[in-house]
Amino acid sequence: MLKDITLGQYFPGNSLAHKLDPRTKILLTVLYIVTLFCARSFVSYGIVALLLATGVKVSGVAPKALVRGLKPILFIICFTAALNLLYTPGEVLASFWIFKITKEGIFTAFFMVLRITMLIMGTFLLTYTTSPIALTDGLETLLGPLKKAKVPVHELAMIMSIALRFIPTLIEETDKIMSAQKARGADFESGSLMQRAKALVPILVPLFISAFRRADELAVAMECRCYHGDAGRTKLHVLRYQARDYLVLAAYGIVLAAVLTLAHFGL
Repeated sequence: MLKDITLGQYFPGNSLAHKLDPRTKILLTVLYIVTLFCARSFVSYGIVALLLATGVKVSGVAPKALVRGLKPILFIICFTAALNLLYTPGEVLASFWIFKITKEGIFTAFFMVLRITMLIMGTFLLTYTTSPIALTDGLETLLGPLKKAKVPVHELAMIMSIALRFIPTLIEETDKIMSAQKARGADFESGSLMQRAKALVPILVPLFISAFRRADELAVAMECRCYHGDAGRTKLHVLRYQARDYLVLAAYGIVLAAVLTLAHFGL
């Protein structure tokens, strides 16, 4: 299960998605989420699905990686679908005990599962095709106007970047600790829920120690390199929009306008 968590991973490549400015990809991700939540029908969701398929094709990321990233949240998806299926009022098709399955509930559950699935897969494309450093630079630039309000934009962007960067590292560390505990006779898969929770305690202690040690090493490394925040910092690679960035944003703006129009007419 731990190996299925792909959040924060970056897959180097030379595709068009990799070449796009990180600010463009962040804006596209935000617009994609807006478009997804504005979709109301099969036609609208079909457009969003086609858009997602195009993004996956252009990025060169294997679809298996996106599907594998859905496994850790499969329970949440199924639980959300069950709630919408059983508790949405409308035309009753079947009932048992205190539960009722309605026609509206079926459509709502289907669209909700579709929305969550495409939301996760679409946002994963951002981290899959953007390095943590580029993502930090893009976030800092986009949030730059907030500096006038004394918001520590650079520090916030750095924190988010470091958090994304160390998610795969912590997952790998957890897998190593679990393998070591299993070799010593630990059992994490049998017993009641409470017994499984207690079995995780020997994992959490060394994991926390390892995380704090890595954080301390990172802090020392940053201090040795005279890191002191945003003041006076320069960039090796200055972000500049290219023609392809404007074309992609314009094309996506047209798609968003089309979905909003369909939603306005109930399609």
